[in-house]
Amino acid sequence: MDEADLREPLPGAGILNSDWLGTGLLVGTSALAAAWPGAFERIHAVLSVALFAIGTGAMLWAYALGITRSRTEAVTLAGLFFLGGDAAPAEVRRPFRLALAVQVVVVVAAASIRPFTEVAFGILAPMYGLGLMSAWGGRHGRFGPRPPREAA
Repeated sequence: MDEADLREPLPGAGILNSDWLGTGLLVGTSALAAAWPGAFERIHAVLSVALFAIGTGAMLWAYALGITRSRTEAVTLAGLFFLGGDAAPAEVRRPFRLALAVQVVVVVAAASIRPFTEVAFGILAPMYGLGLMSAWGGRHGRFGPRPPREAA
């Protein structure tokens, strides 16, 4: 057995894998819709709106988790929504941010190639990456203890 086999799996790996699955689907439909808009622009638009809705729900869930955790932990907005500071280890933070960057670049490029068409709905889709990153932060993020309240 080597050292890689002894490591524990990353917490929230399913959330990260879902983010990359959505990113792959988005890249594929963006490319197809930019190349053949008549055949694929509606599929791309529907996927983009679905990813937006899922990401919005995930962000609202993360916000609720953050509020709940803030009673005992010093939850920061940067840590919760962007995995900033020490909220997430680098091996979690990097792939989430990379997936979000890929989503933004791909949909902006596709929308630039086919402006004023249904392909432009793609600009909604990066909410998916942001929402899942937030969900990971709300569920698995590491935050320090909340400082005690001073008596008034």
